[in-house]
Amino acid sequence: MDYLFSPQAPIAVPVNGESLSFPVHRIYCVGRNYEDHAKEMGFTGREPPFFFLKPADTLVVVPKGQTGAMPYPSLTTNLHHEIELVVAIGKGGKNIQAADAAKHIFGYAVGLDMTRRDLQNDMKKQGRPWCIGKAFDHSAPIGPITPLAQAGDVNNAEIGLQVNGADRQRSNVAKLIWNVAETIEHLSAAWELQAGDLIYTGTPEGVAAVVQGDTLVGTVAGLDDLSVHIT
Repeated sequence: MDYLFSPQAPIAVPVNGESLSFPVHRIYCVGRNYEDHAKEMGFTGREPPFFFLKPADTLVVVPKGQTGAMPYPSLTTNLHHEIELVVAIGKGGKNIQAADAAKHIFGYAVGLDMTRRDLQNDMKKQGRPWCIGKAFDHSAPIGPITPLAQAGDVNNAEIGLQVNGADRQRSNVAKLIWNVAETIEHLSAAWELQAGDLIYTGTPEGVAAVVQGDTLVGTVAGLDDLSVHIT
């Protein structure tokens, strides 16, 4: 097939211990999925899960042991960090039951859901979609994917973020309101998941602004760290 112009190269994330990379299909994100973060955003309780998407080319892919570069985005003066456990789907499906979710997981990674908070808040006030606050260029840094069998007890792993060496976020994946298996069940009821999908599972409390020159280091116990410099 001939094209009017060259199509974009596939977006892919390196996999620990593998010579082949993980090709990305879609990026799904879960909103307000830690109780204390929900409270700091003005909400309480175990509300039904809700989702938003980011384009695959918003990923900033950071290889093992390296520090990635994320340019400070336009139109904002309030760029927030949100550290997240990322689930990589290796087998697709629809209406997946939580008990069967692990069969569909290829592995896990550390990710950042970067947010233009001022733009997101403006859109919320107007009752408009807030894609401009979430789905902008370079808004989804991610580290290497660790295959499921090598990732350890991710569901009880400590998760955290440091900015310039100081703690900003610190929690445990066990505090997810909707755990990984439940998230997959809910998500696959709304969309047919595909191999190559990434799920950003939500962020704990402590979200705050970063500026040019800051270095962010995100961690999930058992996975490779994610280091990003804001340029």
